[in-house]
Amino acid sequence: MNSIITLTTDFGYRDHHVGSMKGKLLNESRDFTIVDISHDVDPFDVQGASYVINSAYKSFAKGTVHVIGVDCEYTAFNKHVVMFWQDQYFVAADNGILSFLTHRFMPEKIYEITIHGLYPEATSTEILLIVAAHIAKGGSADVIGREIKELKAIKSIQPNISADSNSIFGSIIYIDHFGNCISNINQQLIKDVAKGRDFYVSFGTKKITRIHRSYSDFKVTEESRLRDYEGDVLALFNANQFLEIAIYKSNTKTIGGAKTLFGLQNGSTITVSFITPPKKEQLF
Repeated sequence: MNSIITLTTDFGYRDHHVGSMKGKLLNESRDFTIVDISHDVDPFDVQGASYVINSAYKSFAKGTVHVIGVDCEYTAFNKHVVMFWQDQYFVAADNGILSFLTHRFMPEKIYEITIHGLYPEATSTEILLIVAAHIAKGGSADVIGREIKELKAIKSIQPNISADSNSIFGSIIYIDHFGNCISNINQQLIKDVAKGRDFYVSFGTKKITRIHRSYSDFKVTEESRLRDYEGDVLALFNANQFLEIAIYKSNTKTIGGAKTLFGLQNGSTITVSFITPPKKEQLF
């Protein structure tokens, strides 16, 4: 049975941990296809891990098993769970990572993993791998856990709408390899709150009044070439429809990215402000 198991962790590549995870899975079955989604999630960054998984899972086939080894130490307050959702399985700690995925679509099944006593010498990561291998080989989740109804929610990762509906207050939840800063505000939320109004995006003292359709969406003329815009700041909705602050042709080793140029970091506030009355020409 050639099953797909993905790995997402904050372990990095300097140490042995990622290789050990793959070895343990291959000891369970040489037929597993193991895919690394990312091992460069910031340490214990639950929000960042949620964004990475949310961005990647749609690329995988039904029945794929996703192992998420971020903030996964088993404690009385940090249980281990298996979630069946969107025809795929997610094995992780119940620390809020999975609740980010399911804020729009409820999971079909959730199981609290209960086999820890059977493997007293196993680490938390090893328990997740044992469960993932069991599921990937066609095993039932009923064997390794008990069904529960809810996941632990992290409310802070959701944007807030002002009482007068003139603003959305969000935060940066992920910073990518290029230093681009992704917020937790998605395009649909802005459309729902805008109701035809124009808007601008602000963070710190910076204000952006135009939403780009792509990173290279600049006006090019004979006098103004595309490369003349390198280093300019822009806002756009990325492939996952989240509002993103970026630098055109950013290079963190030379001109810098949005993170360094504007001092943005995970948790930094980003605001969408709506203009009343609506203008004739809309951003959408």
